Formats: sequence, structure tokens, C-alpha cells
Amino acid sequence: MKIKALSRSAASAQAPGSSVSRLPRNLDPDLHPFERAREYTRALNATKLERMFAAPFLASFDPGHVDGVYSFAKDPESLEHFASGSGDGVVKVWDLTSRGEIWQGQAHENMVKGMCWTRDKRLITCGSDRTIKLFDPYNTPTKSPPTMTWLGQNAFTSVSQHRSIPSFAASSSNISIYEISRASATPVQTLSWPTAIDTITAVSFNQTETSILASCAVDRAVILYDLRTNSPLHRNVLNFASNAISWNPMEAFNFAVANEDHNVYIFDMRNMKRALNVLKGHVAAVMSVEFSPTGEELISGSYDRTIRLWNRAKGHSRDIYHTKRMQRVFSVAWTPDNNYVLSGSDDGNIRLWRSRASSRQGVKSFAQRQKLEYDEALKERYKHMPEIRRIARHRHLPKQVKKASEIKNEELNAIKRREENERRHTKKAKVRRKAEREKMMLAREQ
Repeated sequence: MKIKALSRSAASAQAPGSSVSRLPRNLDPDLHPFERAREYTRALNATKLERMFAAPFLASFDPGHVDGVYSFAKDPESLEHFASGSGDGVVKVWDLTSRGEIWQGQAHENMVKGMCWTRDKRLITCGSDRTIKLFDPYNTPTKSPPTMTWLGQNAFTSVSQHRSIPSFAASSSNISIYEISRASATPVQTLSWPTAIDTITAVSFNQTETSILASCAVDRAVILYDLRTNSPLHRNVLNFASNAISWNPMEAFNFAVANEDHNVYIFDMRNMKRALNVLKGHVAAVMSVEFSPTGEELISGSYDRTIRLWNRAKGHSRDIYHTKRMQRVFSVAWTPDNNYVLSGSDDGNIRLWRSRASSRQGVKSFAQRQKLEYDEALKERYKHMPEIRRIARHRHLPKQVKKASEIKNEELNAIKRREENERRHTKKAKVRRKAEREKMMLAREQ
């Protein structure tokens, strides 16, 4: 009788590049009574190691600026080039890999208020001297004059480049749309809310829905415009003024505003009745905010001399960056590869930080990458455990920030107690609890 039997080579039961046979594993939990205890210990050790190796600060760009750094602009066609503008009107272009200066020019007589890059790798700057200037850093020598200049009636506060056509928006007492190909000082379009007369502090084009434009002004308003209809869409008045706007690159309808009330608000332009999320933690006005290239995280820089990194779905920061010598932070930015963040403060320094404080960018072996993924999974699984949560959340804060945070928490708790007492001693349904994400809304106009 002839019998056919299955036969497999020994290599089929071995890991690639190994001569050790792979043994089957029985995953029955009854056979592994101490598995959870071992996993918890590993998660605890991984959390401790993460905090031990946390070293977010990498370097300062040398020689920096003489005055404070108040604006950033990243070249959308490059991974390593970005520009910075200072309070003395000097604009510099930097190389991230060498951390060296590759171009500089005297752009304005005083503070550079806003900058953006065009699609053909030219740099647009605006300043308080009522001028907008166009430079070509890659094809002209250092300290060369601008290739084009636009004059305005008022001081300009911000510029933003349209993604697909050669035009840009500049804000002052209204929003002016200019075409780069036209040297005329007259804007192609002028946008404004009929009743708003205050200075617009920031303007930003949506890079996905390219005809949508958002702005915030001194009168505490956040206004959305549509270039196709040449008119504003709607206007929301918040309790405090906003200083910066950033659109989510992955979700076209969402944007974040940095507010004077120490918070960052994330809105959905389709429903402006309430905020999507409120990011709390700063103890002074938030001066700058930007979404990460993945759209999952944000970075904010504040007057309290700290930088905070946020998960867009969570209300509290996942990390806080600061140094002893860093002063008030007026500009922040993510690098296009999502691995680093930049900060510019009024001490004239541009600082480079890791986006993950304990991560390292060197080449890793397969086993090392596997171990890091395993540790991340364990930390996520046991993050609710008290000891792991305490270690993961602990941060050393500057003394002034810690004290201000304690005072602020005490004041907020007093306000909540007063509101709750008022509600408790009033007739039923007369005073309702207001959702945290609705509290900042003062008025809405369509």
C-alpha cells in the first residue's frame, strides 16, 4: 500500500536568518496566570524609561536674530528650508539639516508681521511699515533688494498664499487679495465684514478648500470668507481676541485659533455654534498655533514662555517644552516630516525640538523597532493604572508657570462653585449648565 504524507522543510518553522525552530505557543490564559502582572511591570518600566530619556531640546539656530522672532514660513516645496522674520525687519532663510543661515535680507523698517512662500519658491513678507515685499532667496545674493513691492494704506499684519493660483491675501483693516503677476498696488479683491472696522490680526487660506479664507481680528471676531462669492460667510464673536489661525491639513473643515484667554479652540466651519474641542493648560495668552502635517496633533506657543504639544482629541497637553533662557514664544511650527518642532521667541533665538521628547531618529534594527512598538502597545493598554498615569503625566514646570497654574485653577474652581450655587438656588430650568465648548461664544452673525 502506498501512503502519501505531508512533509515540510525545517526552514518553514524557523525565523528568517535563524536556525532555531519556532515553537507553537498556547495562548490559553489559564496556562499563563502571571501574564498580566508581567505585562504591567513591562509597561511600568517602559514608561519610566520614556521619561528618563526625554530630552526634547536639540539646538538653537546660530547666529539667530538680534531682535525677537515673530513669524515663521515653511517652504511647501522643501523639507529642510524655512524662513523667519524678526522685530528689526530682518528676514532669514535657514537650512534645517545644517542649522545654518543660507540667506538674509532687510525686508522692512520695523517688525516683520507675516510671511509665506509662493509655489515658485519666492518669499512674501509684510510689515508694520505698510509694505508687502517679494524676495527670491534661492536665486539672489544675501541682502539683495526685493523683486516686487506692494504699498498699502495701513500696517499689514499677516499674509497667506493661495495653494493653486499665484495670488495671496494680506490683512490690515480689511483683507486684500493681490496677484503676484501684477505689479499694481491695487488689490484684485477686497473682503471685509460690513460692520467690522477693527484691525485683522491673522489671515489664513484653507489649503484643501482653496477658496475659503479665515481671519481673526482685534474685535474678538473670527470671520470666514469665500473668494468665489467675494463675500464673508459668517462671523463669530468670542469672549477674547484671537492671535493666530491654523487649518487642519487632513480635515478641510477644521481649524484652530490661539486665544487671549489662555486656550486653543478647534472649530468646524460647518457648525460654528460650539467648539469641537477646547485645549486648556497655558497660563498666559496663546500667541501662535499650528497643526502637525498629520492633522492629529497641534503645537502652541504662549506668552508664559512655554510650548505645548496637544492631541487634537484631548483637552490637555501631552508635553510641555521650556528652557531657562527662553522668553515669550510668538511663533511655532512643525517640520514637514512631523519629527521636529520649531519655536521663535522674543529673545531672538530659534530653537529646534523633538516632537516626541524621548524618540531618536537614528537607524534602528528590526528587533529594536519591534521592541518599541511592543512598549507603545503596553503603555497604551495600561495607561489607566495610577502609577503609570502619574509617571507619564509628570512634568517639571518653571516656578512662575506652576504658581500661576495653581492660582488660575483656584479661580476657575471658585467660578464653577458660584455658577453651581446659582443654579441650585434658582427655579428649575431657569439657569442651565452651559457646555464648556459653548462658553467662549458671545455672538454669531450670518
